[in-house]
Amino acid sequence: MNIKDELFFGLILALGAFLMATFLTPFYTHVAYKYKFWKKQKQTTAQGDSLPIMTKLHAHKFKRVFPTMAGVVGVATVFLVTWISNLDRAQTWLPLAGFMIGGAVGLIDDAINVFGSGKGAAGLRAPVKFALITLVGLALGWFFAFKLAWTGIHVPFVGDLELGALGMMLLFAFAVVATSNAVNISDGLDGLAGGLMMVAYGAFGVIAFFRGQWMLGGFCFTTMGWLLSYIWFNIPPARFMMGDVGSFALGSGLGVIAMMTNAFFLLPVIGVLLVVEAGSSLLQMVWKRVFKRKLLISAPIHHHLEAKGWGEAKIVMRFWVIAGIFAIIGIFMAAAGGII
Repeated sequence: MNIKDELFFGLILALGAFLMATFLTPFYTHVAYKYKFWKKQKQTTAQGDSLPIMTKLHAHKFKRVFPTMAGVVGVATVFLVTWISNLDRAQTWLPLAGFMIGGAVGLIDDAINVFGSGKGAAGLRAPVKFALITLVGLALGWFFAFKLAWTGIHVPFVGDLELGALGMMLLFAFAVVATSNAVNISDGLDGLAGGLMMVAYGAFGVIAFFRGQWMLGGFCFTTMGWLLSYIWFNIPPARFMMGDVGSFALGSGLGVIAMMTNAFFLLPVIGVLLVVEAGSSLLQMVWKRVFKRKLLISAPIHHHLEAKGWGEAKIVMRFWVIAGIFAIIGIFMAAAGGII
């Protein structure tokens, strides 16, 4: 199969996923509204600090009820399209496993938030979520390093770096954990995480195609198809929220794909805003602990910009543009740096 056929196949998968997700969404919406999958507003940080600014900024959203856990549509869509299209398991089993198991961790968190009561109703405690997604990363990393015997990673413009099986397993786990948490942090405005992930999966899909991993590229384009449908329904005012089931599925899957395309070091470039989002939250936490005051009005950075007076749509669309620019840069780096 030549590159034209491969890209056509990928576009067919994207279209199929878009149509399937669009078909499934009304069924999810019916169930979600009927059984009141309402998300409870977060009142405190992981450290127990209050969130008066974010609560004030998003008070208008919680005056109306709209459901969370819409990521289940994405998990179902990606699984069904991958299964129906009979994509090569050697290229799709690992990212699909990361996508679905990461989504399962998020689903547990969402279910506790929606159906729980009392102090624990906010969802899984941050250390528990971190531990669970770390276990996912280590398990998938073990398979990648010890079963698939992948022990080296390519550094663009430098060459191959041999890490050994244990080193590769730990790097794989780091990619999954870091990306999962970064996507989860970025999922704070209508359409923000969905748009950023659509761009990132598209960029890694192109890289996979040009590496000859067209089945893996097809998986990326399948995920893009779902995200196109999600954004259609989630443009402000959002009809529903992705929830942790969606953000953890997308983050885990993206971390796996970055490793499988041998493009781990391009992940911070293509996902530059994920780095900024997660980094701003970490910097805020460290700054408060060291200097006893805030660096940002509110973290992550998209809430700081909201507090500065930027409109939600303005933040989201400008972040999409920045993500697109860095995705193009990442693809060029992949070509020039010896990855493709």
